[in-house]
Amino acid sequence: MNGLPEIIQGGMGIGVSGWRLARAVSSAGQLGVVSGTAVESLFVRRLQDGDADGHLRRAMAAFPLPGVAADALRRYYLRGGRLAGTAYRMLPMYRLGASRARESITVLASFVEVWLAREGHAGPVGVNLLTKVQLPNLAALYGAMLAGAAVVLMGAGIPRDIPAVLDAFAEGRPASLRLDVEGLSEGRDVRARFDPADYFDSPPALARPAFLAIVASNSLATMLARKASGRVDGFVIEGPTAGGHNAPPRSAAPLNERGEPVYGERDVVDLDKLRELGLPFWLAGGTGSPGALRAAWAAGAAGIQVGTLFAYADESGLAPELRQSVLEHVARGEVDVFTDPRASPTGYPFKVVRWPADPAAALPERTRICDIGGLRVPYQQPDGRIGYRCAAEPVDAYVRKGGRIEDTEGRRCLCNALLANVGQAQLRDDGRVEPALITSGDDLKALGSFLRGRRGYAAGDVLDYLLG
Repeated sequence: MNGLPEIIQGGMGIGVSGWRLARAVSSAGQLGVVSGTAVESLFVRRLQDGDADGHLRRAMAAFPLPGVAADALRRYYLRGGRLAGTAYRMLPMYRLGASRARESITVLASFVEVWLAREGHAGPVGVNLLTKVQLPNLAALYGAMLAGAAVVLMGAGIPRDIPAVLDAFAEGRPASLRLDVEGLSEGRDVRARFDPADYFDSPPALARPAFLAIVASNSLATMLARKASGRVDGFVIEGPTAGGHNAPPRSAAPLNERGEPVYGERDVVDLDKLRELGLPFWLAGGTGSPGALRAAWAAGAAGIQVGTLFAYADESGLAPELRQSVLEHVARGEVDVFTDPRASPTGYPFKVVRWPADPAAALPERTRICDIGGLRVPYQQPDGRIGYRCAAEPVDAYVRKGGRIEDTEGRRCLCNALLANVGQAQLRDDGRVEPALITSGDDLKALGSFLRGRRGYAAGDVLDYLLG
């Protein structure tokens, strides 16, 4: 990776770290990052909302497979946008052996997001994916590489197979990922596969992106550096104060008085041991300040990854009304960040923002429905076939599939909620709109001192603050 950035903008999904934010950061000489999580669902909803400024269609015109782009326009583009009171047309949920049409829309969507982020400047752009969201990742990686992504960042799991995937795609070869399947028979190997030759008669050679693994422990960093399937170029070390998903605590301590997981000394990464690996690293989680950047440099880090400050910048994908509401209450000291041990169906702790004007707080309890399926987990059925379940789906369906009823308690549908965060909420048959669920790091509560009376700010203001 040529010219290590001092600031990596966090890859916040779904769509919070969109192409506008990444382009602003990369244009300024740091590493802008787009989120690849559920990028295809976001893409088709934007098409159905009319693509009023024409950005999506401009990027689609640059896609090297015009037939794929034309088919997506035919299926999903609505000139002038959806009629009022009309629900979004949904994509089929991903499954092993998904149709070519389903796979190709993911390749296209990922290409479009990275292409737009790279447009008009020469800075590098990264893409962030969750290891836990297994099935779409191969197609999303290939689309990002077609668009020239310079860096791939992955956490929320053990991305051991990803370096070999990047090597294969760079050379136009097929790649596969071993799937984590619950209840899988001993010795059985189930894999997702992607072959560029399914799309190109002669697959093009592509630049191999640098690979940064997002980790929360020395042991995982050491294992990946030594035993990953190919070259690991560095690490983002993410602490438990970061937004979104956190790694679970390594001790079995009871929850604190607020009902949050308790982190201790075992959860602190030993940076001396990390430096011994000889690879660059960036610190994340509670690092959104000039002092944190200086401390990171003093500890031997190349810099910091910052999410929360960028999440509320003007270029962020957060719906403007939600962003402004949170900022107004931040300025008055009226926000709280709760590390919810139950909200995410992944089982990982998940940071949730609470503030007095949260529009979802006054809504009746959401009727459970799973129709995006980004966090569905593959499992082996009694007959050996692979099924899919999510702890946030309807309880009877989850239990019928062999899931434990206690695993469903307190779970939230992150797929629908995070799409609502960026203004793409689904409309239900009963007239309800899917509620948002804002996530931020603990830094949010200190954002008032950065605002200094302002009602808003740009990504460039964040960089000036951190580097000034």
